[in-house]
Amino acid sequence: MEFSWGSGQESRRLLLLLLLLAAWEAGNGQLHYSVSEEAKHGTFVGRIAQDLGLELAELVPRLFRVASKGRGGLLEVNLQNGILFVNSRIDREELCRRSAECSIHLEVIVDRPLQVFHVDVEVRDINDNPPVFPATQKNLSIAESRPLDSRFPLEGASDADIGENALLTYRLSPNEYFSLEKPPDDELVKGLGLILRKSLDREEAPEIFLVLTATDGGKPELTGTVQLLITVLDANDNAPAFDRTIYKVRLLENVPNGTLVIKLNASDLDEGLNGDIVYSFSNDISPNVKSKFHIDPITGQIIVKGYIDFEESKSYEIIVEGIDKGQLPLSGHCRVIVEVEDNNDNVPDLEFKSLSLPIREDAPLGTVIALISVSDKDMGVNGLVTCSLTSHVPFKLVSTFKNYYSLVLDSALDRESVSAYELVVTARDGGSPSLWATASVSVEVADVNDNAPAFAQPEYTVFVKENNPPGCHIFTVSAWDADAQENALVSYSLVERRVGERALSSYVSVHAESGKVYALQPLDHEELELLQFQVTARDAGVPPLGSNVTLQVFVLDENDNAPALLAPRAGGTGGAVSELVPWSVGVGHVVAKVRAVDADSGYNAWLSYELQPGTGGARIPFRVGLYTGEISTTRALDETDAPRHRLLVLVKDHGEPALTATATVLVSLVESGQAPKASSRALVGAVGPDAALVDVNVYLIIAICAVSSLLVLTLLLYTALRCSALPTEGACAPGKPTLVCSSAVGSWSYSQQRRPRVCSGEGPPKTDLMAFSPSLPDSRDREDQLQTTEESFAKPRQPNPDWRYSASLRAGMHSSVHLEEAGILRAGPGGPDQQWPTVSSATPEPEAGEVSPPVGAGVNSNSWTFKYGPGNPKQSGPEPKKQTQVSFLLRRKGEASQPRQ
Repeated sequence: MEFSWGSGQESRRLLLLLLLLAAWEAGNGQLHYSVSEEAKHGTFVGRIAQDLGLELAELVPRLFRVASKGRGGLLEVNLQNGILFVNSRIDREELCRRSAECSIHLEVIVDRPLQVFHVDVEVRDINDNPPVFPATQKNLSIAESRPLDSRFPLEGASDADIGENALLTYRLSPNEYFSLEKPPDDELVKGLGLILRKSLDREEAPEIFLVLTATDGGKPELTGTVQLLITVLDANDNAPAFDRTIYKVRLLENVPNGTLVIKLNASDLDEGLNGDIVYSFSNDISPNVKSKFHIDPITGQIIVKGYIDFEESKSYEIIVEGIDKGQLPLSGHCRVIVEVEDNNDNVPDLEFKSLSLPIREDAPLGTVIALISVSDKDMGVNGLVTCSLTSHVPFKLVSTFKNYYSLVLDSALDRESVSAYELVVTARDGGSPSLWATASVSVEVADVNDNAPAFAQPEYTVFVKENNPPGCHIFTVSAWDADAQENALVSYSLVERRVGERALSSYVSVHAESGKVYALQPLDHEELELLQFQVTARDAGVPPLGSNVTLQVFVLDENDNAPALLAPRAGGTGGAVSELVPWSVGVGHVVAKVRAVDADSGYNAWLSYELQPGTGGARIPFRVGLYTGEISTTRALDETDAPRHRLLVLVKDHGEPALTATATVLVSLVESGQAPKASSRALVGAVGPDAALVDVNVYLIIAICAVSSLLVLTLLLYTALRCSALPTEGACAPGKPTLVCSSAVGSWSYSQQRRPRVCSGEGPPKTDLMAFSPSLPDSRDREDQLQTTEESFAKPRQPNPDWRYSASLRAGMHSSVHLEEAGILRAGPGGPDQQWPTVSSATPEPEAGEVSPPVGAGVNSNSWTFKYGPGNPKQSGPEPKKQTQVSFLLRRKGEASQPRQ
């Protein structure tokens, strides 16, 4: 029972060991094949593609290739069927010499992805080499006096094969004198010898011919022979004898020439010349040994005379002869075995087997970049090689199989930070002192489009003068892309949008390569003050990346618009304005007012008025306000003044160069009693439909005021009765409207509580009027104000850059004039400001100063707002004034009250 259990345990252990060995070989990914040497071309070795798990269809696309260091061309793979076959003659003795193990190591490399497989093909020895003796004939001289059992060494045969094929057996041709000595068991000793079995008699047999045959253990057996010619000598019967028949010496490789290997000593019992010994190398030793060593014939010292290299030969066998000087010389023999010891004298060898360059910057970690092979010809620890890599790089070395390393990616790459790496691989052996070798490789990082073009700032402001020539260059945008090559090629384009009713591309364009922005047409400040758009910079990568930048193009004003005179009121002829002035007017009386507008902005729209001197050189009693355009008297009129004056008023802006316009005012001096009549006649005869409508509005306002007063009283009474009858009706809280009327001499107001709407929804239609006006200075202070204002205007102030007039003001200005003369909106004669009313409807408020429809167009308008002040709210003039607003709420009789939204 115990024996059976023990046997079971032993079997289990053996099975476990075999499984572990199989798993280890599978983990190493190595295949083993065998092939006999001298196999014919095309001999099948193995299905390498199938055994490696590769599909036949992917061998060519994945660049399947086989490499063998120093042994290329012996084996090849048929890419059509994946079979490994013999391509050329394989001679095991040439490949591995006397090595017991001989194999061809193949490296199978495939790409996409990179994989390396290791295949060992064992070369099996065949008995293709017969035993070979150093020479075909061996001459021996043996004295007849030699005793029996004397030994005569012979050089044995050598067989280039190994194993059984190299096991030699010797046989000697039949004779009665000699027998063959069996070689010793020491593998380093290859010799054999003849043993004298019968005493020699030179007289009976002076020469003996023998044949020595060597037979190997192969199938079939091969043989080699050498002829032995033995000459029987007479006399000298004592041969020299060495202390030992075999000497073993250890010698370091690379020792200098002249180094003593060993000193041999032989003795001869004879005396005289028969006892003098001469040392020499046997004629059977190889020429390689003779080139490495030298023996002193007198002292028997063996010294080094050639280069001793462990990698070339690990041992040397030297046969030494000691021959005496007798008439019939006798000889003694010994063998010197020199074992060479390894020294760390070989630098490791580095070789890059495969390179996958350049590497993309987005390559995943673990990507194999290169396969490195290292080797060292030394043995033991001197041949153990370790590899290291330059520090602080995103790569590392990974040991794959025996002396193979893979250079793999260890951390993320960024080409914009580092575009290339100079790597140094160092291979160091384990000797003392250790030797090392280095190999450099430049790893270039391929660019990936991971950076969008970037502008220096997110927004640019550009100033362009109006009336620019078409196609002029106004700005250059520039974006920088940190990528390389096509990923850094930046092209520019507009982000299309609508500008008003037109496309942006009709105004500007951008050059796709240079980024230059061009204005395609002349820009007009009066039409477009600010043009804001975006430019896109996009690279040529896949997929492309882009970014935007905003351009604000401010169109600067040029003085390209002359002042435009507002249309004079009806009654002028030929563009001239006629005015009747009583003789009795005092100093500072405002006779007329010239009104003009300029479409430009800033200084270009700041107008000044000058009175041109008369043609006759006579002094005229009138002057014009520098900035108001009001024509007023400078003194009291008398009989010396001409009854008619033709005044030329020059209107000039402040642009460079200044643009002008001329207005003509005809002033007629009349008696005090005639002025109103004349004025009335002029109005009756010359006033057009617009002036008549203004008069109707004035009378309508007066009537509405009266009716509204009665209506307010009625509403108050009605409200009081309703509230006393329904005290809980809190939803009808009374309001407090205020009626304000103003004129040139002052203002008055009337307020009365009334409900904003009739709660029941029933009630008589109402007609309301609301007017607002600030208090104005008294007329007696205007002369002082006029003089003070003119002095302050001696040095004009810079106007607001946005001072301009609205287009609607020009359309309705002729109606505003009559309202002013009617005393509803006038600021009083002699006012220093350039002021006139602007009108706007009560519909959703348009641009300040617009009118729709103009005053006097009809009485069907529900609500009007009159703004009294500078014609352009943006024009400050020398000193901005507070704007006066008069609002009219007109509701026709019969309309229901509507709450305001």
